[in-house]
Amino acid sequence: MSDTENEKKLTSVEVSSADKDIEAVNSGTKSSDMDAGAKYLLDHPQHADYTEEEAKKVLRKIDWMLMPIMTIIITLAAADKILISNAAAYGMTAALKLHGSQYSWLGSIFYFGYLVAETPANFLLQKLPVAKVLIAASTLWNIVLMCMGAANTFPQMAALRFLLGIFETPLFPFCSIITAMFYKKSTEIGIRTSIWFSGFSSVITGTLSYAIGHADVKIENWRLLFIVFASITLFFTAIAFFILPDSPMTCWWLNEREKYIAIHRTIENRTGIKNTSFKKNQALEAVTDLRTWIMCVGVFCANISNGALVTFAAQIVSGLGFAPIITTALGIPTGLMMTLSSWIIAFSQFFFPGKYRTYFAVVVSLVPIICCSLMLTLEGRWSLYVAYLFFYFYWGVYTSFTSLSIANTAGSTKKTTVNAINFTSYCVANIVAPQLFLTKEAPTYLTGYHSILGFSSAATVCLALYGGLAVYTNKKRDNEFGPADENIDDELDKLDLTDGEKKKWFRYVW
Repeated sequence: MSDTENEKKLTSVEVSSADKDIEAVNSGTKSSDMDAGAKYLLDHPQHADYTEEEAKKVLRKIDWMLMPIMTIIITLAAADKILISNAAAYGMTAALKLHGSQYSWLGSIFYFGYLVAETPANFLLQKLPVAKVLIAASTLWNIVLMCMGAANTFPQMAALRFLLGIFETPLFPFCSIITAMFYKKSTEIGIRTSIWFSGFSSVITGTLSYAIGHADVKIENWRLLFIVFASITLFFTAIAFFILPDSPMTCWWLNEREKYIAIHRTIENRTGIKNTSFKKNQALEAVTDLRTWIMCVGVFCANISNGALVTFAAQIVSGLGFAPIITTALGIPTGLMMTLSSWIIAFSQFFFPGKYRTYFAVVVSLVPIICCSLMLTLEGRWSLYVAYLFFYFYWGVYTSFTSLSIANTAGSTKKTTVNAINFTSYCVANIVAPQLFLTKEAPTYLTGYHSILGFSSAATVCLALYGGLAVYTNKKRDNEFGPADENIDDELDKLDLTDGEKKKWFRYVW
């Protein structure tokens, strides 16, 4: 189907789905098809005269309340996943009598659980209060994590890893949803996504693993790792219960005027806040949108590196000739490299709001490609270790895809569908990746490195294609309709419509 035919189809969808609701808005009746944020603005017009200083104050309050706890929860969840690598360095493999590819399957099976639960979790987040879903899931996943310290066989650990994947599933979609609700896509979403999606997990796991490695207790160190991490994460889950909101409209630490400002200041996103109705036309648009599938392939390719390094980080470093206790300490800087890579891309938005994000991401994506080549050719453990550290620049690529998806997808059902597709792709990549690191090839892992080299290169191509398509689409819409700001339809914009249905005034960040 051509672009012109697609746009004609979307226009008909826009008119048929919106006419009834425009009439409802004009008559003062609340429409079930309206975006929840738009309803709140209509119900509280007395707060419309706020100042820029008030908006900045509300943004600061949102940042201080959301960013720390979201960053902590995401970081601890990531730490939970990579903890298995340090546990293996501390004797888990021998204690569970793992052999052959069983350790690789412990890495993969987590994502089978993730894959099974991904679509149901995304639709639960659309239908139910998002923070409540997250807190319930977080409590369960930490109970499971604690139980991992009591596992004695491969089947027991595999079953627990599978359950861990199921219960952790709502976390990333929740953070994506909250970020889209509270922040502007032009300058704020990319930066905030990079903050809560930072790679500090290895800093935490490395530091605590190093400390636990020196603990003189009766329980085995690898078992203590799981128990300590689960206890810490449960503590922060309790804090999150009191802080994380379901939406700006129900946020207890914002007063009525601040809620209005929080919603209205992000109206430029044109992506809406929330609508609990499932809309088939939005799901259809999601699966027929070329951007969705470029993103899907890009997320898959970028996460081959993630799946491999999450599972085999300790083995790679110890394979260079370092002792287990030193290996855990040497894993700490990897988190700093992950964070640096995503922040380089995100902070470009201070200078080029809404533009050139994919350009910076392409440049950053070249770093792990070069380092992967060096890992195959260099000699000397310290040279290889430095190359290995820069390998972690792969994270900036995945973070970029995540922030672009948040910023460029409008319509509640379309957002839910795109989220489900992206995280399914993420799961499949993380299932496949550990199988590419063959135990018999340790410590060189030639098959693994060659695979990462190819998939990382493909992720770079996807970034370039996504950015190019966004630029092309924006120019096409400008040529056909004129500048976006001149075409905003306030009544249609109140409705829960997609970026395709709002094409006259919706432009993509790139």
